[in-house]
Amino acid sequence: MEVNDTLVQQLADLSRLEFSAEEKKEFTGDLQRMITFVEKLNELDTSNVKPLLHLTEDYNVFREDAVISSITREEALKNAPEATDEYFKVPKIIKK
Repeated sequence: MEVNDTLVQQLADLSRLEFSAEEKKEFTGDLQRMITFVEKLNELDTSNVKPLLHLTEDYNVFREDAVISSITREEALKNAPEATDEYFKVPKIIKK
């Protein structure tokens, strides 16, 4: 596959990017090298290669779910600059 200015412009339009003429020339070369690399990989015989599903032999490794103690509501609110009995008071940041 040949990468030309039309393809680079189409990709730029789809991604809503604008490139200078120098950047387009650079991207054209980069894309051509990438496509050449992928085409080279397509030449390999992968008929006896199993698909890679996981990068490691580990499968669904989860930690044990354990309940641990945490601070109480009173302890959390104790250092707050402003608080009620249940909540932190914060300044309003959304204007209508």
